[in-house]
Amino acid sequence: MSEGCDIRLFTLTNNHGMEVKIINYGGIVVTINVPDRDGKVDDVVLGHDTLEGYLHRSRFFGALIGRYANRIARGRFVLNGVEYCLGINNGVNHLHGGFKGFDKVVWRPAVVGEGLRLTYLSADGEEDYPGNLRAVVTYSLTEANELRVDYQAETDRDTIMNLTNHSYFNLAGYGTILDHELTIAADAFTPVDATLIPTGEIRNVRGTPFDFTSPTPIGRSVNEDYEQLRFAGGYDHNFVLRSEPAGFRKVATVHDPKTGRVLEISTEQPGIQFYSGNFLDGSIVGKGARAYVKYSGCCFETQHFPDSPNHPNFPPTVLRPGEEYRHTTVFKFTVD
Repeated sequence: MSEGCDIRLFTLTNNHGMEVKIINYGGIVVTINVPDRDGKVDDVVLGHDTLEGYLHRSRFFGALIGRYANRIARGRFVLNGVEYCLGINNGVNHLHGGFKGFDKVVWRPAVVGEGLRLTYLSADGEEDYPGNLRAVVTYSLTEANELRVDYQAETDRDTIMNLTNHSYFNLAGYGTILDHELTIAADAFTPVDATLIPTGEIRNVRGTPFDFTSPTPIGRSVNEDYEQLRFAGGYDHNFVLRSEPAGFRKVATVHDPKTGRVLEISTEQPGIQFYSGNFLDGSIVGKGARAYVKYSGCCFETQHFPDSPNHPNFPPTVLRPGEEYRHTTVFKFTVD
């Protein structure tokens, strides 16, 4: 790096043919190699072959997102009676932690057991967020072909927090994700305005293109003439996950009929942002000189809701001194 930091590539492996590669720049998941139903191994996440791509052609590929994942309206929120004004880096809104969010910083790596622990100290006032915040994210790979991501954070001053991972998945390893069959354990989603900020409404998915309560091809309704799809050019919405069973539970399943690969996502978070890669337009060339076109990959960002600090009816995202921010997301790969 130009500032003199070394960037390291770490590889996690198990005994079942799965391999995960991670760099400490942005905590980026660079590669997830998994076998298909015939034993053929492919990389099922989008990204770049070199560090240069992540530095200069980023769409948050594989990165850790913080301090606040997703959007905050006009970059403003009020905490303890004080209004904070964050950087505007997405139209008129604040997105994914600002101009230099956690996806663009160098994390301190440490090998712990069979996993990788990444630590970052975000100083008070960084990207205009209050409080010195210590964030720790641990990646580990199990023999059950699970990539486990454990998030922890502590602060010395009241702040807001929402961490996630922004990997783009394509279980076929190529083409688009429109034939992938998706199930989400959500009976509602949070509609957005034309700038993709939640309106505050919690809308039932029944009778809408957002009903993924049973296995449904992503491409079935993505081009339907429905206002929410027009606003985003596809899916880029927070789904309100069922709270029962309580705690850590499976919240989404993705199946690729061509290769037989299945991805199961589990978390205790209240929401998941399903993004169908609508803003990929072919201008970014990624791994293997492949141009990433619309719908080349999809994201499943386990999270609190977008713009929660400005919606009292959404789950709160305030972290206070003496409290610990903690949650886990597991990406499990199997075959049909």
